[in-house]
Amino acid sequence: MTTTLDENAPLDATQDITLDATQDGAASAHLAWHAEREAALTTEHGWLSLVALHWLPVEPTALPSLPGRWSVADDGAAVVHARASDAITSGGAPVDGEVRVLVEEGRSSSELAFTAHDGTAVVVEVIRRTARTAVRVRDPRAAALTAFTGVPIAAFDPQWVLDVPVTWYDEPRPAVAGAAQHGLVHHVRAVGEVVLERAGRSATLQLTEAGDGTVALLFSDESPDVAPWRVLQAPGRPDDTNLRLDLNRSVNLPYAFSDFGTCPAPLAGNHVPFAVTVGERRPERAA
Repeated sequence: MTTTLDENAPLDATQDITLDATQDGAASAHLAWHAEREAALTTEHGWLSLVALHWLPVEPTALPSLPGRWSVADDGAAVVHARASDAITSGGAPVDGEVRVLVEEGRSSSELAFTAHDGTAVVVEVIRRTARTAVRVRDPRAAALTAFTGVPIAAFDPQWVLDVPVTWYDEPRPAVAGAAQHGLVHHVRAVGEVVLERAGRSATLQLTEAGDGTVALLFSDESPDVAPWRVLQAPGRPDDTNLRLDLNRSVNLPYAFSDFGTCPAPLAGNHVPFAVTVGERRPERAA
């Protein structure tokens, strides 16, 4: 819960202790949350393992760092032509011949993999974006993963835990957002909006569906040390009159860690005209 205090009114001892205890607990919870966040990033085939993104050609073609020959079928399926010696598997089964993987727009599949010469298991993720099919390589030997030392993040600040009124739309509104990759778009559904205010400035920001009773707020702001945009997920249902937006938990999307993310950009107008000084900062890229 956020608390508004008269800055000119003294606190009695009991109130001071209560507030300190509450803030200490929130700060500890924030540290635990971010430790879990970093642990999720460092999984073997997680977002830090991305090393390549290849848009598939029509004709079977050898792609850099990948065994087999790769192409896209008329229906958008990824097709791999492999020999047993290529050590490619599909759903764990060896491939000797042709395999097709068809995914829906905006979705991906990680059923394809291969074993590198040193025994490393490399996942080949098939993705479908803006009616185009690509494969993305997830390699545990990626420099971003092996050299990872953490994501820079600002110290917890309770002033950025905001309880704000929310205006829900009568029906979700289809919208088109840009993407981290040039030429791609994302089709999303805006479900409502909130107003963020600070130091006399304000912005009306749209919320999009995030699933499991949550909404997503993709936004940019005036901070000089952050990625071009970040995202915050928050619990939110149509019968809620207020949303709790803990901007301390604003995080970088995968595109901030490598050149191979296809992440959605904020909807038009989702720019905060002041610096959001909490949350994750711009991560360093491994050489």
